[in-house]
Amino acid sequence: MTAAQGAVRSTEWRRLPLSLTELCIDTLLRCGQSFRWRNVNNQWHCVLQGRIVSLEQDSTYLHYRTIWPSSAHLRKEAAVTTLTSLNSTCPLPKVIKEAVDDDGKDDADGTAALLRSYFALSHSLSALYHQWASTDPNFARRAMAFTGIRILNQDAWETLVAFICSSNNNISRISQMVQNLCIHYGPYIGTVEGIAFHDFPHPEALMGEDIEANLRKLGFGYRAKYIAETARIVTTERPAGWLDSLRNPECPPAGVCDRTPLGDKRGRGEKDHTDPAPPSTYRAAHEALLGLAGVGPKVSDCVCLMGLGWGESVPVDTHVWQIAQRDYAFAKGSRTKTFTKTMYDAIGDHFRRIWGPQAGWAQSVLFTANLKSFSEQASSGGKATKAEDVGLVKVEESQETGLASLVTRTTKRKAVKVEEHEELALTISAPRTTRTRTVVVEERKATVPATSNTQARKRKTVAMDTPLKFKGETKKKVARVKSSSLRTSKRIGLRDKGS
Repeated sequence: MTAAQGAVRSTEWRRLPLSLTELCIDTLLRCGQSFRWRNVNNQWHCVLQGRIVSLEQDSTYLHYRTIWPSSAHLRKEAAVTTLTSLNSTCPLPKVIKEAVDDDGKDDADGTAALLRSYFALSHSLSALYHQWASTDPNFARRAMAFTGIRILNQDAWETLVAFICSSNNNISRISQMVQNLCIHYGPYIGTVEGIAFHDFPHPEALMGEDIEANLRKLGFGYRAKYIAETARIVTTERPAGWLDSLRNPECPPAGVCDRTPLGDKRGRGEKDHTDPAPPSTYRAAHEALLGLAGVGPKVSDCVCLMGLGWGESVPVDTHVWQIAQRDYAFAKGSRTKTFTKTMYDAIGDHFRRIWGPQAGWAQSVLFTANLKSFSEQASSGGKATKAEDVGLVKVEESQETGLASLVTRTTKRKAVKVEEHEELALTISAPRTTRTRTVVVEERKATVPATSNTQARKRKTVAMDTPLKFKGETKKKVARVKSSSLRTSKRIGLRDKGS
């Protein structure tokens, strides 16, 4: 088969019985959970546990194929005989060795069991959707059209690094960064349709004096320092298997090979890796991750949810904050001036009360529905756009008197190739005040030039009105936003205007 090169063996296509209600890979694999899946000719490809896994899906089956690398006899043995479990390695469970797929074909390579674990198929998604919809009218109204969205059971180390890259970023650029990490520091596995696939690099591969400088050259910016420092901490200052020791004991890793050095490579001052570790909790895992470089509450919750199996973890970003305010009247009438850790935790607790122990799963469905709505608005003219290219917004206020909320308005820019561009308008709740506020809006620079210099220089004006009460008289604040496709940021002045 010419599609798979540099591989000793490519298995025939096998299948698992799975409806689109339980799993929809076309949505799940591009909604911002994993950043290494590549869609080539309507097939999804990714390296999982030392092998290239290829996926296709129809209405009743998930079809899969495994491509092993040239050193398959070594990699396969490592992949299917050990996995990380807390602070030790243990033989692969018998259930994985003896698993068979729907066609009755032997699953000696463990790929079917790996996929069941990776996609967390032990959870009935239709039952969870029914549960959330029965207790939450908003979920029933907005999310039921987005079926098949689950939480992936990923490698904790990969999830940690990927979401350190997610800071002030979008799905497209995060994917580019993760791919660069794999290409430059991960082991080569094989080539499919002319595309080389690499596994995710071990922590040791991201250590060294030149790592930060090299990552900056690859476009990681300030995140380069965080990745290098976190790799050093995990490798030299934490016990062997530390990350997996934070895992939910009810959600074992998906056949994860041991990525942490053992024996003489253990961190300074640590206990022997055979010592039993105390059972972890979500809160303990969340707080432990905050001690790593580049990890704040949101990144910590992403790792807890998608890398450690804590279903109650609710990562809160701009989109989730918007959902909480718009759909659940969270903090309505509040005079809170800043978005603090206390506010962050309160939002998570709010959703946990509504959705229960799998609140993070429900949140991911609404998060995806929110992204999808951006895509639908942007493509209203029949042009394809990317839903993940979300702009950045920075709010500066000299004296805050109310709680600011972000309202997303999507437009499209006319160029040779239409790309999505998002304007983030700021709605400010500020009773009885005439203070001037400044908003800095950062936009992504267009990657494709406009059809002419005249079009490129053409400025557009967007009006935003905010009603205010001032001494019994209603006034409006009008923001005039002038933007150009050749410039990446503008400063907006807000001025009072009588109504």
